[in-house]
Amino acid sequence: MVCGGKKPRMKITFRIWILIIVLVLSLIAIRPSFESGVLIKSVDRDSKIAEEGIRQGEIIKGVNGEKISSLEDYAKVMNSIFSTEGEKRIDITTKERTYIILTNETPKIVVGKISQTNIQTGLDIRGGARALVQPDQELTDSELKDLIDISSNRFNVFGISDVKIRGVSDLSGNKFMLVEIAGATPTDLEDLISQQGKFEARIKDQIVFVGGNEDITSVCRNDATCSGVQSCTPFQGGYSCSFAFTIYLSGEAAQRHANITGSLGLDSESGGRYLNENLTLILDEEIVDELRISSGLKGQATTQISIQGSGQGATQEEAFENARSDMHHLQTVLITGSLPYKLTIVKLDTISPVLGDQFVFLILLAGTASIVAVGLIVLIRYRKFKASAALLLTSFSELIIILGFAALIKWNLDLPSIAGILATIGTGVDQQIVILDEARTNKQSNIKQRMKNALFVVMTAYLTALFALIPLYWAGAGLFKGFAITSIIGITAGVLITRPAFADMIRKMEE
Repeated sequence: MVCGGKKPRMKITFRIWILIIVLVLSLIAIRPSFESGVLIKSVDRDSKIAEEGIRQGEIIKGVNGEKISSLEDYAKVMNSIFSTEGEKRIDITTKERTYIILTNETPKIVVGKISQTNIQTGLDIRGGARALVQPDQELTDSELKDLIDISSNRFNVFGISDVKIRGVSDLSGNKFMLVEIAGATPTDLEDLISQQGKFEARIKDQIVFVGGNEDITSVCRNDATCSGVQSCTPFQGGYSCSFAFTIYLSGEAAQRHANITGSLGLDSESGGRYLNENLTLILDEEIVDELRISSGLKGQATTQISIQGSGQGATQEEAFENARSDMHHLQTVLITGSLPYKLTIVKLDTISPVLGDQFVFLILLAGTASIVAVGLIVLIRYRKFKASAALLLTSFSELIIILGFAALIKWNLDLPSIAGILATIGTGVDQQIVILDEARTNKQSNIKQRMKNALFVVMTAYLTALFALIPLYWAGAGLFKGFAITSIIGITAGVLITRPAFADMIRKMEE
C-alpha cells in the first residue's frame, strides 16, 4: 500500500535568491518618500524673502499658520492673502525655520512638487526648455568642455537654477552642446545662448574695455546703491524704464581710457561739460547705448564706470521687468565675458509638465495592462496559474530593477527612457514565453537541458539587441540616449538576473 504525503515545497535556488536580493537593493535605491509640502526650486536674489535667508532646496510646510501639503495648498493660501491690496505680513515655515516678510506682492520664489522617490525625471516630465546648440567650428573634446564650463558660469551668474549642460555628438562625429533648463521658456534659453556675448566699449572705434575679468574687476549687481532700475516714463504706446549699474575697471583698462580721452576735445553744444565723443557700448556688434563722457574725465585713468540702458513695455510693470532682465543679462556678459565661439541653435523645444505627467501615466497604465493581459493569455494557454504568476513577477521585477539602477546612477528618466523600459519589458515577456514553450516541448531531453536551450536563445537575442542599441546611444546627437540606456540596462538585467530566475521557477514547476 502506498501512502500519500505532502507535496514538497519548491526550494529557492541560487538564481532566485539573486533576483530577490537585487529587488531589495533596487527598492532601497528608489527609496519611496511620503513627505508633504512644496519644494523651493529657486529664489529671486533681489527679493525681500531672499534677504531673510530662505534658500533653494528648502521645503515649505506652512504659510501664515496654514498647513501646506501640495502646490494647490500653496497657491490657495497665497491667492487668499493677496486677494486685497496693501502690504501683508507673510510667515513662511520651512523644515529649518520660519521666515517673516512684509510685502505687497507674492514672494518671488518658484516652488515645485517634492520628489517622492530618488528617481530623477527629465524635462519631458518636469517641463522646461531644451536647446541643441552647435558651435560655428569643429571642436576638440577639451574645447567643448571649456565651452560647457563658460556656458554653465553664464547661467549661474544670471541666476538660473536647475540647468544641465552636457556635450553630445552624433554618428558623424559632430559635437553639440545640449542645454536643459527645468521650468524655463525657449526665450530664456535663446537670449543666453544665441548671443555670443561679445561686449566692447569703444571711443572713436578704439576699444576701451571688453567684457570678462581681464578688463573688468567687479560688477555691481545686488546692491541698490550702485545697481538697479532707476525710473520709468510713459511714451507713445507704452513705458520705458532706465537702469544703471557700476563696473570697476582694471588698471590697464583705466589707462586705455585715459590715453584715448586725453586726445579728445570738448563739446561746444554742452557748454564744455562733456567731451566731443561718446562711450559706445556694443554687444554682439550691435550698439546697446551711447554714454556722454564728463569733461572732468578727460585724460583721467578712471576705474569706475556707470553702465546705463533701458527696457520698454506696454505697461509700466512689463517695462520694469524688461529693464531688470536686460540689466541682468548685460551684467552677466560683463562678468563672464564672451563665449569663445558663435553658437547656432539647431533645435529648440519646450515641454509642458502637465502633458508629460499625463503621457507618462497613460503609457505606464498601458504597459501594466499589457503585462497583465499577457499573464492571462499565458494562464489560458498553459493552464498553469503558477507559470502565469511567475511571468508577472519577473516582468514587474525587471521594471523595479531598471528604476532602481536609474536612481542609483542619477539618470534623468525622460519619455525616450520610459519608451525603452516598455520595449524592454515587452522583449522580456517574449523571452519568457520562449522559456515556457521550451519547458513543455522536446520532452525527450531532461528539463535542465531544455532550460539551457531556452537560455541560449535568450542570450543570442540579447547580444543582437545590445549591438543594435549601442549606435543608438550616439544617434540624433544624444537625443535617443535615454532609450538606449534604459533598454541596455533592462535587457542586461534580464539576461543576467530575471530570465535565469524565471527558468529556475519553471524548471521547479516541471519537476
